[in-house]
Amino acid sequence: MAVPSEPAHAQLRALFRRMTGDEKHEWAAASTLDVLWVLYDRVLDVSPDRVDDPDRDRFLLSKGHGPMAYYAVLAAKGYLEPSTLDDWTAWDSPLGQHPDRVLVPGVEIGSGSLGHGLPIAVGTSLGLRLQGRAARTVVLVGDAELDEGSNHEAIALAGRLALDRLTTVVVDNESGTHGWPGGVARRFEVEGWQSSTVDGRDQGALHAALTREHTGRPLVVVARIEEGR
Repeated sequence: MAVPSEPAHAQLRALFRRMTGDEKHEWAAASTLDVLWVLYDRVLDVSPDRVDDPDRDRFLLSKGHGPMAYYAVLAAKGYLEPSTLDDWTAWDSPLGQHPDRVLVPGVEIGSGSLGHGLPIAVGTSLGLRLQGRAARTVVLVGDAELDEGSNHEAIALAGRLALDRLTTVVVDNESGTHGWPGGVARRFEVEGWQSSTVDGRDQGALHAALTREHTGRPLVVVARIEEGR
């Protein structure tokens, strides 16, 4: 089912272009492409034949609007038939304009309203810890949704509980209304998180940041994206 081997960006661009009908969210989706590829290609312990394995890593897409990049990566990794992408906005397609965990293999949460993913990730990580499992929980959020109050509580709680199997990736394209004094990473650091800020198009830097040791502390990786890249 996986796409034939070829340079990653070439195959992902081809898969991405198969999806039309939600052009207003195309930039929001494109900004996540490199992060998603590095996670699924080199970081997460997941595979299409283990979607129900209790010891799998969990990836939660909180930035759920414009999920074309997510679907492209899932198709490239064998979770979806590539042909499914062609009619993704049709009424009978399983690929909604927000991912649905019931309809799409490998999707962990149904994402819609912004600000929900990080609190869910904190609960997921805590639940896995209580079960004695070593699985990682990784959640991808946008910088603008950090304005939601639910995220402030989740950031504080994760730091207090030292959830070191939790990673938050913030795709920062400077779309937040108010901005963050001292930068996005600082908001997490004051609550006890370990942080890295990298170029969100540099796959090597992303991989190094996402696999950095952070014993006793949750990890945040801020992936900076320049509009138009």
